[in-house]
Amino acid sequence: MPEPLQSEPSKAQLQNLAEFLAAKGLHRDGAVALKRFSGGQSNPTYLLETCDARYVLRRKPYGQLLPSAHAIDREYRVQSALVDTTVPVARPLVYCSDVDVIGAEFYVSEHVDGNVYWDHRLLDEPTDARTKIFTGLVHALASIHKVDVNVVGLESFGSKGNYIERQIKRWTGQYRQSQADRNEAMEALIDWLPKHLPPAPPSVLVHGDYRIDNVIFDRTTLQPKAVLDWEVSTLGDPFADLCYLLLNWRLPREGFRALADVDLAGSGIPSETEVVSIYCRARGLDQVSHLPFYMAFNLFKLAAILEGIAARARIGTAASEEAAQRGRRAAAIAEMGWSLAQNHEQRVSA
Repeated sequence: MPEPLQSEPSKAQLQNLAEFLAAKGLHRDGAVALKRFSGGQSNPTYLLETCDARYVLRRKPYGQLLPSAHAIDREYRVQSALVDTTVPVARPLVYCSDVDVIGAEFYVSEHVDGNVYWDHRLLDEPTDARTKIFTGLVHALASIHKVDVNVVGLESFGSKGNYIERQIKRWTGQYRQSQADRNEAMEALIDWLPKHLPPAPPSVLVHGDYRIDNVIFDRTTLQPKAVLDWEVSTLGDPFADLCYLLLNWRLPREGFRALADVDLAGSGIPSETEVVSIYCRARGLDQVSHLPFYMAFNLFKLAAILEGIAARARIGTAASEEAAQRGRRAAAIAEMGWSLAQNHEQRVSA
């Protein structure tokens, strides 16, 4: 019988961690403690407490992982590059590739105190606060896309050009390695998307998983203090990044804590159209073209991500107890994407 899959660092690994941090000047003496943050589906993240400081530790999941997934080293690199820019990030402090320390690659960053909003409705906030929070969220995304990658040393952070085409291939590959059953809508999207690629805008830094619960907000000013979860960031198409955020105006509350079921009138939460306008003003753009394609692409991508979560749940490496339940939603999301693609093609042909 194989050994049970370890889910948390052992006492011996915590001692290894204490010694590693001491060698890096981040710890003086005594034991260190890790407390797992709730939420999220990707890399397990912990509050790291030492004798006189609090940090955040983020590691790869234990066990068998999909190729190129859970790129802790890329997270560390991009956050290091962005520290002195207008993009709010938690300052990374040390990266460790030695899996013998705690059983997986990890990095340690500063601890940023603030609010994380898991429910997009922001029920505990007044109307004007909701407007401020969502406006700040969109402006932070625009600031990512305005970074001069040559100045911050990220010019080689990804291939330039053909981003959507490469993403379709990547997520198709990830999906193929994760899928348990055939999904006809997903198969249709895999065929349709490469045949309907829009003209590519200039490549910029993209986050790849930008949404409100991947941002820490200041408790007083309600402005973004740190954008989190950079593992799939690269150089690519800013409109794909924007439309991934816009999915939250299309997805239901059930399972996604999103906004499709919410009456936005009078709520202070901007509409999808208003979000696009805020973004365009922040970047000095007239408009964002080909939105239906980008939305269909992002639903395809989300379905592939959810299928990967389901696969990790099956083998016991998912980072959340909700993983299996969320993974089962992959088929419905793919159907949404294929329906949008068909409607778009019908309008173009009309």
